[in-house]
Amino acid sequence: MRYPIRRLGIAVAVGTLLLAGCSSSEDAGTSGAPPELEQATAVGDGEGELNLVAWAGYAENGSNDPAVDWVTPFEQETGCKVNVKIGNTSDEMVQLMRTGQYDGVSASGDATLRLIYAGDVAPVNTELTPNYATVVPFLKDKPWNSVDGQMYGVPHGWGANLLMYNADTVTPPPDSWGAVFPGAPEFKGKVTAYDSPIYIADAALYLSKTKPELGIKDPYSLTAEQLDAATELLKQQKENIGEYWSDYTKEVQAFESGTTVIGTSWQVIANTIEADGKVKIGTVLPKEGSTGWSDTWMLAAKAAHPNCMYKWMDYIISPEANAQVAEYFGEAPSQTKSCALTSDKAHCATYHADDADYAAQIHYWTTPQTKCVDGSGDNCTSYDEWVNKWQEIKG
Repeated sequence: MRYPIRRLGIAVAVGTLLLAGCSSSEDAGTSGAPPELEQATAVGDGEGELNLVAWAGYAENGSNDPAVDWVTPFEQETGCKVNVKIGNTSDEMVQLMRTGQYDGVSASGDATLRLIYAGDVAPVNTELTPNYATVVPFLKDKPWNSVDGQMYGVPHGWGANLLMYNADTVTPPPDSWGAVFPGAPEFKGKVTAYDSPIYIADAALYLSKTKPELGIKDPYSLTAEQLDAATELLKQQKENIGEYWSDYTKEVQAFESGTTVIGTSWQVIANTIEADGKVKIGTVLPKEGSTGWSDTWMLAAKAAHPNCMYKWMDYIISPEANAQVAEYFGEAPSQTKSCALTSDKAHCATYHADDADYAAQIHYWTTPQTKCVDGSGDNCTSYDEWVNKWQEIKG
């Protein structure tokens, strides 16, 4: 089917976006401020092309499934031909953006500050994206998508990292991350965890509740001592890990085959397993809270097609488009008006899309840096240090 064309609400102006400044290749990790880059004051005519780095499923044009296409209506509306490079990991997305070949990226919180502080992305004037006004408030002006009140993109969608388990094998149903931290010896070799340095935050969150003497206030703002404590906990957990996952289809296969019975997961994975009906699973947002992700569409500092990117940022958070992508990908939409437009009327309830209390239990991925992201000081550890610790954990 062809989705209806949406009329963009951006006022057209003559000329191009005003963007200035230079880009650095340095990762976030200093205590300084992001490079000073001007934000746009108006959006002009589209340049005819748009080059994106995106997660798979975020910019569908019907080539994978003719019934799944929100890119074609955008192209017809704006004249901006969309070219998409799939990013498989946040690290890969950061590197792709630093080639200078792309206009924008759907960055997760473990990449956003790296891009901001390196000057790879520009501040965004949200007044030029009218649909931003009705994005859920709890995704705006957050540590992972803004600096000092300046937004560096528009929120796309979000979700929690849940504890999932085989309901026939894991009894009674767990309600704490203690089921996998420091480990689950009774399920040795059948525990799974997310394969990324950002997973260290999951251990830090658990320690913040179970070992208050460590003084962890924010799982992404860790001193060297706190990082060491989280590292040690993850080394203990590794003794019971069967496999780490980053491709969610691999976790589906592991649970359905029985090689995995408990571990961190996403709601979309649970939905897929439940739909297949091969194994009975349960999910819980544990009592300690959870980490999670909120993706942000960001504009390259030296975008060759900045007008098309501004048009895309407004379009992808429009009620119609945001409903389509959230339902297809398996996440909560950022747009408050999208819930009325999903084909599955239970979608937003399943993903807690407008549940601020649920969202408040989530500590969204944020790139660690030496300038503590919680504002507590300049003595925190950088993402590079987390990468080194993760390599140490996995051996």
